[in-house]
Amino acid sequence: MKKFIFILLLPLTLFAQNLNGRFSSSAYTFERYDTNEDSKSYIRTYQSLYLNLNKSDYSFRTRMNFAADVSESMINDPRYRVYNLYFTARNIFNVATLKLGRQPVYNSVGSGSFDGAFLKIGKSGYYFKAYYGGNVPAYQKLEITDDFANDYVLGGKFEISAFKDFHIALDYVDKNFKPYEYEALRLDENLNPVSVLIRNNSNKFKFASAKVSYFKEDELYLRTKAEYDINYEELSKFEFSARVEQIENLGIDFYYNYREPKIRYNSIFSVFNFGNTQEIEGGVDYSFTTTLSAFAKYGYVKYEDDNSSRLNLGVNTCVGSLSYRKTFGYAGELDALSLSTSKSFLDGMLTPSVALSFIQYKLSEDDDSNDLVTLLAGVNYKPFRKFTIDFQTQYLNNKIYSNDVRFLIKLNHWFNSNLDIL
Repeated sequence: MKKFIFILLLPLTLFAQNLNGRFSSSAYTFERYDTNEDSKSYIRTYQSLYLNLNKSDYSFRTRMNFAADVSESMINDPRYRVYNLYFTARNIFNVATLKLGRQPVYNSVGSGSFDGAFLKIGKSGYYFKAYYGGNVPAYQKLEITDDFANDYVLGGKFEISAFKDFHIALDYVDKNFKPYEYEALRLDENLNPVSVLIRNNSNKFKFASAKVSYFKEDELYLRTKAEYDINYEELSKFEFSARVEQIENLGIDFYYNYREPKIRYNSIFSVFNFGNTQEIEGGVDYSFTTTLSAFAKYGYVKYEDDNSSRLNLGVNTCVGSLSYRKTFGYAGELDALSLSTSKSFLDGMLTPSVALSFIQYKLSEDDDSNDLVTLLAGVNYKPFRKFTIDFQTQYLNNKIYSNDVRFLIKLNHWFNSNLDIL
């Protein structure tokens, strides 16, 4: 992997015309109790980097994070994560884009990253995309899988946007997970414990999906999507959403969702009984002025043998927002009131903010209620256009965390430079 990084980075470093990105450094303090009386204080530090090197139609992009504790060492410290690390070539023969390396992917079995290749070919509103690579190891380690035959993601998508206001997409994804062997104690025919090597079959997802959307600005938005589980030969998910804005300042939303649990093929979880859910939500929002609006939403979820509901009400202004949320039924009983506000001063140099919430919840109607109070207070200081400092205090109080106080400080530096190396 390190050789691969060097091969990608060296030519772009030598010939890059532009370098841009963001570097962040933050420290987060908290206290952890090992027993009721003994506790330790931690100062967790995070360093993150977004880096782009560009040369006309060629780019190198990376996103990485380094975390460690400076007071009390934690398990697996220090931890280095590489989320993205890939090379992009655009406008190949005026029709293709190629990406190589660790890159993000979006499909019906979740979003994430993979180590491999992505190819996009198309023109004039017709595009075909294909990708193949290995699954990223746990904690985004800088390693590549050693078993591409059993630990891979393979997919393709055909998209049509040539028709006015319409977008159509057909998608296929095959994601397989490498089986891991382990030893476990089992009883033999004489009921004596013996060590047995457990070898599981590969666990995989295999889905086909179709999506159609229609968008007419300031009037109507429609979107529908269906996912089919090829392994289990059943409809896995169906979504429909709509937004109507034909009345001035008024928006009307509708959402429907049918979903089967996503269970890996050959997984032990497939032997258990499970049911689907259906979800319906409707809402309205109205803008009284350019700086004042209100919204209301109601949702209903149907489980196999039960149901639950939720209600959201809120007001948004130029200085903050106020919202109320209530859930009741199978998902639990909850009442939550949230308030947040922020205001910039000195031409944006200083921006204080405060967020406060009161929550009362219980698992069922007959259970005792639990109260939760959270408070966030902070300030964003921007002495220069490309540099900011964030300070934040976090307070939480409930029956598990009593008067818990934490602190966060974060430094951000944006950079964008044109290079003339050669």
